Amino acid sequence: MTGPSAGRALADAVRAPYWLDRPERPDPLPPLPGPTTADLLVIGGGYSGLWAALLAKQADPARDVLLVEAGTCGWAASGRNGGFCAASLTHGLANGVQRFPDEIGTLERLGRENLDAIAATVAEHRIDCDFARTGELSVAVEPYQLDGLAADAALAGRYGHAVRLLDADEVRAEVNSPTYLGGLWDRDRVAMLDPARLAWGLRRACVDLGVRVHEHTRVTGLHRDTNAVLARTVAADGNPGAVRAARVVLATNAFPPLLRRLRTWIVPVYDYALTTEPLTPAQRDAVGWRNRQGLADTGNQFHYYRLTDDGRILFGGYDAVYHYGNRMTPALDQRDATFTALARHFFTTFPQLADVRFSHRWGGVIDTSTRFCAFFGTAYSGRLAYAAGYTGLGVGATRFGARVMLDLLDGVDSPLTRLDLVRSRPLPFPPEPARAVGIGLTRWSMARADADQGRRNLWLRTLDRFGLGFDS
Repeated sequence: MTGPSAGRALADAVRAPYWLDRPERPDPLPPLPGPTTADLLVIGGGYSGLWAALLAKQADPARDVLLVEAGTCGWAASGRNGGFCAASLTHGLANGVQRFPDEIGTLERLGRENLDAIAATVAEHRIDCDFARTGELSVAVEPYQLDGLAADAALAGRYGHAVRLLDADEVRAEVNSPTYLGGLWDRDRVAMLDPARLAWGLRRACVDLGVRVHEHTRVTGLHRDTNAVLARTVAADGNPGAVRAARVVLATNAFPPLLRRLRTWIVPVYDYALTTEPLTPAQRDAVGWRNRQGLADTGNQFHYYRLTDDGRILFGGYDAVYHYGNRMTPALDQRDATFTALARHFFTTFPQLADVRFSHRWGGVIDTSTRFCAFFGTAYSGRLAYAAGYTGLGVGATRFGARVMLDLLDGVDSPLTRLDLVRSRPLPFPPEPARAVGIGLTRWSMARADADQGRRNLWLRTLDRFGLGFDS
């Protein structure tokens, strides 16, 4: 696909996340009007914060739970992702086996239970988020990737996963792309959903149960206050406020952390995506995809893609862009070079859709940790708990993370707080400029590996040896 053709396909694409650019987006809730108190303050209205508020209120309806969000609930990562809701708590089974070999069986069980609980919550609160357990189809687009799929299938089988290896004809019968050489279909451990409508539904469920939710309210600082934590706030209109809370959940994803210690463990990485216009019936027939699985190819710089409920294809991934000094700004949500690359890759994957145009293009930040999965901890003498570092797999795992944070705040010795996953920490990222140099070298090395039959150079092998990572 030539550059100009990709450019024409992108010409009318709205520069906003598709999920958030819809009339059903709820009106914002009013900001915090002034000083107040709470039994539990939740900072952040993404999935982590919403799940924490909901679970805390369900466990103790008398508890005064207050959630504050700097923007609107779900406007950041929770409303910009691909909508892959996986059972894995460890960014995939292979990563979990490598990092937590002694408890991976327990983590797999907890992950299945967590996905079941998300499905139950969606049903109980009638959250219309297109939740469907269609599974995920990993596809090989280079011959060397077939061995990796076979190894993944063997590992999954040892842990009781319902997976099926597909040859080229079988995978193309599921989704018709000439680039596919084989596939691995994980049938029941991944659900597809509408991420923004899940966040909006969780917000509604919280409000219905009596959680106080205030949007456009930014927390600017945290301070000790006798037997509580004092959170200074400022509303979008400049009105200052404060919350004196007995307990605090810190759920701010990749945003500049209110705890200095978190700056060494996470980096903000920009991920980008496109959506097409709704496919015509003829275009849908040309690609098949009747089972609506989520898809991902298996390179280091991988693409993820899926169908929306109105028949669009969301196509994202490949680039993972870090900016020096953990820089974040709304302007970085747009990156035309990446959008053009994604459009070209889309048409390589589906040449039969050469006349399709894109309706939306956007980016967002992933909170990346060196172990690829979340880590947990407490501060302020146990009165504050945090979870961060989900590295792109937080749609499902954030509910588990919310349970962990609430157990940590309660000071209980629970099956969750005893996990090595919870008690351990990832290796830190180095300070600048080594951080930017290392991440840049890693991205370059991953691209080289993809172009060289997956062969990992000395730099990537060294990172593997020390348990450091950087995910595309």
